[in-house]
Amino acid sequence: MEKKHRPDPILFGICILLVAVGILVLASVSASFSLQRFGTTFYFLIHQITHGLLPGLLFGSIAFFIPLALVKRFSLPLLIGVIILVGLVFIPGIGVKSGEALRWVSFFGFSFQPSELLKPAFIVYLAAWLASRVSQKNKNATLLPFVGILGAISLFLIAQPAVSTLGIIGITGLAMYFFAGTPVWHTALLLFGGLGGLFVLMKLAAYSKLSYVLNRVAVFLDPSLDPLGKGYQIQQALIGIGSGGITGVGLGLSFQKFGSLPEPIGDSIFAIFAEEIGLLGAVFLILLFLAFAWRSFVIAQRAQDPFAKNAAIGVACWICVQAFINMGAMIGLLPLTGVPLPFISYGASALIAELIGIGILLNISKQT
Repeated sequence: MEKKHRPDPILFGICILLVAVGILVLASVSASFSLQRFGTTFYFLIHQITHGLLPGLLFGSIAFFIPLALVKRFSLPLLIGVIILVGLVFIPGIGVKSGEALRWVSFFGFSFQPSELLKPAFIVYLAAWLASRVSQKNKNATLLPFVGILGAISLFLIAQPAVSTLGIIGITGLAMYFFAGTPVWHTALLLFGGLGGLFVLMKLAAYSKLSYVLNRVAVFLDPSLDPLGKGYQIQQALIGIGSGGITGVGLGLSFQKFGSLPEPIGDSIFAIFAEEIGLLGAVFLILLFLAFAWRSFVIAQRAQDPFAKNAAIGVACWICVQAFINMGAMIGLLPLTGVPLPFISYGASALIAELIGIGILLNISKQT
């Protein structure tokens, strides 16, 4: 049995910094928006703390203290339970529609987004599944079952639709599959198959409620396209980032957050952060996520148990891929996706899921 010790102090410090920066940035960005909608400057901040941070610390602590062997043993029931929650969004009276999407469920006045919980649940199950399958002699037998697992989850997410969440889960799953020691040609085949599936999805988007995907790709290819319509968000994001300069306009002094930039506390929050804190602040945040990735992979490398190794890689890829997709979209390097910036964007469900992931990662670190 592996000897347990204290959790990785460097990773713990990085996580505290990320959460603290998130609370600080949200307090600054949400004040005017909150005052306009609810008559108080602290509504979104208090909601993020009471509905996201505090429950996230509770469930993250459970993920930290629970034995990893128990997590591995119940990974399948956990995934099935979360998939059932995801399926509830399609039930009238329980599922909550926002625009054209069904991504929320509501119980007794409390609403949450179950697809966010799908991320850690999928990572834990896939880590356990890969640990058991790759240890067998015939590694070639992993390809089709892996496609089946990912395909089943894809059906639920495309139906909502939550294509960006599917993209995060797909990239994370592919990275875990590759680092688990499966044949390289499997990963290459999955990568080309995923690109082919994305092409088909884009073709079907023109005839379904996924048309927003085509709009985002079109704006990415031509940022000047429809600057007052489809391209409005990216144009305003770039204006905000550019206005920040090297040192920023000052914390709380953003102009773009006063109605100019859509989703200022959601997926656009990085643009407001860069406007207020400047290039130096943006670089600091990027370095924090890079440090998180580095320390997570160190923990994964030191893990002796294949399940722990796979889970650590999964959590690291999920958090960092999502962060860099969000930031890349805000500076025009990637199409707009709508994914939140981990620990920074407003969203209680996302923060709870992220803190659960941190709990799992810190749990692994104390046994490496």
